[in-house]
Amino acid sequence: MKSFILLSIPSPDVSYIELGPLRIHFYAMFILAGIILALILTESRLRSRGAESGIALDISLWAIPLGILGGRFFHVVTHPNDYFFPGADLLAVFRIWEGGLAIYGALIFGAVGAAIGARAAGIRFTSYLDAVAPGVLLAQAVGRWGNYFNNELFGTPTDLPWGLEISSSNPAYPAGLPEGVLFHPTFLYESIWSLAGVALLLAADQKFNLRWGKMMGLYLVYYSMGRVWIEAIRIDPSEILLGLRVNIWSAIAGIALGLAIIMIQAKRHPGLEDTVYKPGKAPAVPAPVVEDKPVSEAQTGESDTPFDEGNRLVSDK
Repeated sequence: MKSFILLSIPSPDVSYIELGPLRIHFYAMFILAGIILALILTESRLRSRGAESGIALDISLWAIPLGILGGRFFHVVTHPNDYFFPGADLLAVFRIWEGGLAIYGALIFGAVGAAIGARAAGIRFTSYLDAVAPGVLLAQAVGRWGNYFNNELFGTPTDLPWGLEISSSNPAYPAGLPEGVLFHPTFLYESIWSLAGVALLLAADQKFNLRWGKMMGLYLVYYSMGRVWIEAIRIDPSEILLGLRVNIWSAIAGIALGLAIIMIQAKRHPGLEDTVYKPGKAPAVPAPVVEDKPVSEAQTGESDTPFDEGNRLVSDK
């Protein structure tokens, strides 16, 4: 056991830093860093398809707040025993920095915000979804490290050399297990899975030119497949439905929805997407400016020189 401990992943002892009166939680910092990176990637992808600069930010101002709201709502609904019990502090529902954002709730509410923002910007909703899909995976890969600093969402016990150390004083530490047991670092599994997914989605888009929502469909299939097996080894409390954790059912629904989007949109839109803008919403292209140039004597065939004037008079005689 000692040899494994030496090769294990230690859990951090701190989850925040204090700057004067401010307490900054690492969980919030990783979520924010993921959002910024996703925004940069989405902006680049939209501009490469002809969108104006700043469009990604305009739409994200709707999508991000609603996504965070949806993520928190879905987490609380699927973990009611963590927030609603005799003597519970109901304000804990709003303390997002302590952890607890469900990705499927964030996707649903975020999609509503994206639809509103895309409509206001004159961008096709599916075009934005295709552009943001790799960015969402990138944000998830970064955000999962916030769970690491919160010492949460670990998996079943393991003797693998990359097992995660969890203190027995952790409220989520399984009862009856001795001190020193290692656990699957599910946060790391999902982070690696998501990073690999970013590369896969970008490569698939390069090869197959995925448009009309098909990139988002691929995202849903890929991420949800990974979420099924990762969720299956997590041991944090969760609501159980028909013998499976709620998030496994959400992942299964995500796979089905992603496949449906790919098949339906491939049939409806077999051709290429010519623009990310809705009909009539593309910005007007300014007409080229033509500079006025002085007309030369050679062009007019006229001259006021005395020699030419004399020749003209002679020829008229």
